[in-house]
Amino acid sequence: MDITKERILSDLKKVAMIMFTKEFVDTSKEDQYKIFATVIKGYLSENWLEKNENYRIGKEKQVYYFSLEFLLGKMTSTNIINFGLEELCIEVMNEVGLDFIGFDKYDAEPGLGNGGLGRLAACFLDSMASIGIPGHGCGIRYDYGLFEQKIVNGEQIEGPDNWLKNGFVWETKKSHQSKRIRFYGEITLKELGGCLTPVHTGYETILAVPYDVPIVGYKNKVVNNLRLWKAQIEGNDFDFNSFSYGTFSELDEKKRKAEAISKLLYPDDTTENGRLLRLKQEYFFVSAGLQSIIEYNSKKGIKPNEFPNAFCIQINDTHPALCIAEFMRILIDEKRVYWDEAWEITKKVMSYTNHTILTEAMEKWEIDKVQKLIPRVYMIIEEINRRFCDEVYQKYDDWDKVMNVAIIKDRLINMAHLAIVGSHSINGVSKLHTEILTKKVLKNFYDLYPERFNNKTNGITHRRWLLKSNKALAKLIDGTIGSNWKNNPNLLNELINFSENREFCGKIEGIKLENKKRLAELIWKETGIEVDVNTIFDTHVKRLHGYKRQLLNILHVIYLYREILENPNFKMHPKTFIFSAKAAPGYYLAKRVIKLINSVGELINNDERINKFIKVVFIPNYSVSKAQIIIPGSDISEQISTVGMEASGTSNMKFMMNGALTIGTLDGANVEIKEAVGEENIFIFGLNYKELKAIEKKHSYNPIKFLKENPKIEKVVEMLRDGTFGGDFSSIYSHLVDGDRYFVLKDFNSYLKTHEKIDGIYQDRNRWNSMVVKNIAKSGQFSSDNTIRKYAAEIWKI
Repeated sequence: MDITKERILSDLKKVAMIMFTKEFVDTSKEDQYKIFATVIKGYLSENWLEKNENYRIGKEKQVYYFSLEFLLGKMTSTNIINFGLEELCIEVMNEVGLDFIGFDKYDAEPGLGNGGLGRLAACFLDSMASIGIPGHGCGIRYDYGLFEQKIVNGEQIEGPDNWLKNGFVWETKKSHQSKRIRFYGEITLKELGGCLTPVHTGYETILAVPYDVPIVGYKNKVVNNLRLWKAQIEGNDFDFNSFSYGTFSELDEKKRKAEAISKLLYPDDTTENGRLLRLKQEYFFVSAGLQSIIEYNSKKGIKPNEFPNAFCIQINDTHPALCIAEFMRILIDEKRVYWDEAWEITKKVMSYTNHTILTEAMEKWEIDKVQKLIPRVYMIIEEINRRFCDEVYQKYDDWDKVMNVAIIKDRLINMAHLAIVGSHSINGVSKLHTEILTKKVLKNFYDLYPERFNNKTNGITHRRWLLKSNKALAKLIDGTIGSNWKNNPNLLNELINFSENREFCGKIEGIKLENKKRLAELIWKETGIEVDVNTIFDTHVKRLHGYKRQLLNILHVIYLYREILENPNFKMHPKTFIFSAKAAPGYYLAKRVIKLINSVGELINNDERINKFIKVVFIPNYSVSKAQIIIPGSDISEQISTVGMEASGTSNMKFMMNGALTIGTLDGANVEIKEAVGEENIFIFGLNYKELKAIEKKHSYNPIKFLKENPKIEKVVEMLRDGTFGGDFSSIYSHLVDGDRYFVLKDFNSYLKTHEKIDGIYQDRNRWNSMVVKNIAKSGQFSSDNTIRKYAAEIWKI
């Protein structure tokens, strides 16, 4: 049945009556949007059901993407766009008094991720559906997101992110497909049928209940699936008698502990209970997901030795690394496959994406916790480690080399090592990152298995980050090179032919100005600060971490503050410095940097001598929906991580796609962006990787000596402890002078000069606009569609 205006209007009335027993026109605006989304969900569910049935009866190989995060963003308008109903829905909405953009106000923003890792997973799901790959996600349905950030007296205050408080239209509960997860207990080996068989007794059972979310491909009738698991106790969860007497029972406590598993994204792992809860989360969704996949394929008549041809599993970072051991457990204990065959099947099915070179970010779990919580899985990890260590010793006859790659060492289980040993593919996420992995961080593994390592530079979905976020720009591109770029983003390269076209560049500049007005409205709404859209909007938005160097940025602002006060002849093009970021609740230094940014902003924004040149704003509670306004409205994209520490970055790609120019180090995907646009169309500063490593090797970086040789910068740093900003920032001062592993001061002069260069080029509007167009043109190669095609061809063999 075709979807027409008349059908939508009729269905709105029916759904309104079913959901609220009211006429559509008598419901609230919020309920009207919920009704509209429900109607659209009904339409795409027909494709969802059909596609799932095709997968069930077909022999097409399927991909399962396991990730602890999926930062989806608001879904209703994006699903409407991808389903090809945008124009029709706008027409219907106009008739019933709704606004298409209004969905964002009432739409739930799923609290299922934190930053780049989760947003990458969401982009990958979008691309898999849009290019027709049968790819599905597996994660946790968190009741609460990371946290809702508020800024009180300049400080970050964390509150609950209750994203489900008004329901989530796009999920469908599938209780009948729930899985049982076993924790604790004891394992004994008994002889059954001539074989030693593990018997698990005394365990606790948690029920994993699946909630499915449709992932809609772009105008191709493909609807894939994101399966999210919620934890609850099995059986009766209510003690009637205790409640009647006004008391709480053991059952109430059991329910609370079970539900805690899917309660919160990233519980605080600085405490013992927090770490145990994190480990529970990781095993919970890994076991539920694998049980579901294996049962699904077994029902199709697929035998274990055929699994590698039927499906593959991508492990996104180390959080799902337990996939290796849990898959082995199911094959050996439940499918009765012998170890050697089970191990070969596992390696062929599994592949691992590494997202960091920071050793502290590669998870390690204490033996005692794993052995106590999931005893059978620990036994399997121990056996994997024993056999692997024997293999390495046979190769090298050197126990030092064995210990360098051992999965278990110093009573810790290295999850990255487990993922590497049990996968047929290990990929980095940018050329530089992969080079560092193979030549340094994971060199010992690369020497063992060079054929397993490869690079897959990250990408972003242009459907959300251009089609949805910057409609005016998308429309201009359509009118200039046609609309085929929406299905083939590499065609954006044709815009190069218009990079010197004054009329086209003028339109680009006009679109940027309107986007800056929209961003200025957001800033006013969120902070009460009025900003001038004729200033350069210089933006730094990402997770707050030392290596991402928000500190370098704000020190530069302080430097400008001093220059304006002390130099009567000082000139610069006015700039608005825009920050937005969340700091981990237990990360003291990052939270002090947030306080510093807000304190500097308060001082500058209220000083008329200064605020005509610069203003500083911190937009609280950074999210996908805010990014969709911030990124299109920015002139400058700050990508200034310590070289060699940012695996890839993806905000750098989103900014360039929306016509912001990058100031950055030669780190992560910045290297490839520079190769794409040319060094004349990007602002690169600071040490390169080889220079930084040479300094580290010689221990020649001396922050105190540097400050003595640079008195202007020394005065800036001294302001951190002289009370200028109305707070104690001595901890930041100490961080800078006592080692500073992020080389903030070492790169300061280069950063300063590059900003001066930016000011000069910005005055030449023709040159600036030409650079903007070239960046937009070259952004197509960073579409996640291209990345996923490489995963499919080279890793998944689809």
